[in-house]
Amino acid sequence: MGKGFLTGNINTKLEDVDRRNILPRFTEENIKANFVLVEALSEIARQKNVTTGQLALAWLLAQKPWIAPIPGTTKLHRLEENIASTNVVLTTDDLVKIDTAINGITLAGDRYPEFLAKQIDK
Repeated sequence: MGKGFLTGNINTKLEDVDRRNILPRFTEENIKANFVLVEALSEIARQKNVTTGQLALAWLLAQKPWIAPIPGTTKLHRLEENIASTNVVLTTDDLVKIDTAINGITLAGDRYPEFLAKQIDK
């Protein structure tokens, strides 16, 4: 879920040994700037009584019938949480709220550093 960002557990600085430190979106200042998106999505998720990760997966599933998200995890409870997202029903109003939150925020920091970005879409 956004390299762990949408869980809401990353709201300040990453530990020095965290490999996400090379990603521009995970600098301390960009985490703080982008956390407003997590807060907005977390509020919608609370209203639906689901996790923010489940909301994100349900939103993806609601986009097109052929979209098949492939979230990665190493924990059984996260796998179960991800599977449960298929039972989340998003109304038109929910989708509008989510889209408004997403489109109302410009994320700070590039997704990848330049040397990795050059390796994408070759």
